[in-house]
Amino acid sequence: MVGGHLLRLLLDDPDYASVTVLTRRSFGRSEPRLVEHVVDFDRPETYRPHAGADDVFCCLGTTIKKAGSQEAFRKVDFAYPVAVAGAAAEAGARQLLVVTAVGADPKSRVFYNRVKGEVEEALRALPFPTGVKIFRPSMLLGERGESRPAERVGVALMSFTAPLFIGGLTAYRAIEGADVARAMWAAAKREPAGTRVYEGESLFALARRG
Repeated sequence: MVGGHLLRLLLDDPDYASVTVLTRRSFGRSEPRLVEHVVDFDRPETYRPHAGADDVFCCLGTTIKKAGSQEAFRKVDFAYPVAVAGAAAEAGARQLLVVTAVGADPKSRVFYNRVKGEVEEALRALPFPTGVKIFRPSMLLGERGESRPAERVGVALMSFTAPLFIGGLTAYRAIEGADVARAMWAAAKREPAGTRVYEGESLFALARRG
C-alpha cells in the first residue's frame, strides 16, 4: 500500500529522471519514466543488475499469518531488504529509505518487533553516503490489494480512538499509508544527510510538510 502511493509521487516528480521498481509481480502498467523488473528475491541474479539508483525506497513487508511461519516472515522482512539494500549500496546508491514499524527493537521479546529492529540495525551498517532514513508507522490506514478481515476491525478501532493517542502515545496512532509515502518522498528530497528515525509526531509532521 505504501509502495503504491510512493510510486505515484515519484512518477509525478520531475526531479526523478526514471523510477526503477523491483517487484514480485507486474503492476501491469506502462508509463514513460517507469522501469519495472519482476524479480525473485531468492535469486540475487534477478535483481542485482538493476539495483543501481540514487535514492532507494524499501516498502517490502508481510505478516506472519500471510508468510505462514516465523522463518518465512523473517525472510521477507529481514533477508530480502538487507540483500537488496546491500546490492544497491554496492552499486553506488546515495541513501536508503525504509518502512519498518513502531516498536522495532532488536532486543524485543516480541518476534515481530525484534525482526523489525534487527533489519534496522543491519541496514544502518550499510555504506550509504547520506544515510539511512527509517519510518516507523503504527497501524496503516488505506486500501490494500489483499483482504485482512481482522486488520479491518483493528483499523476501525484505531481510527475511532485516534484522538486519544497524543503526547507520548502519538507513535501508536494509526496513519494513512499515503501519508507514510509522502513522508518518505519529502525526506528523500529535503531532510539533512544522516541516519534518522521518523515515528510519532516527527512522522506526522513530515507527512504534512510533504
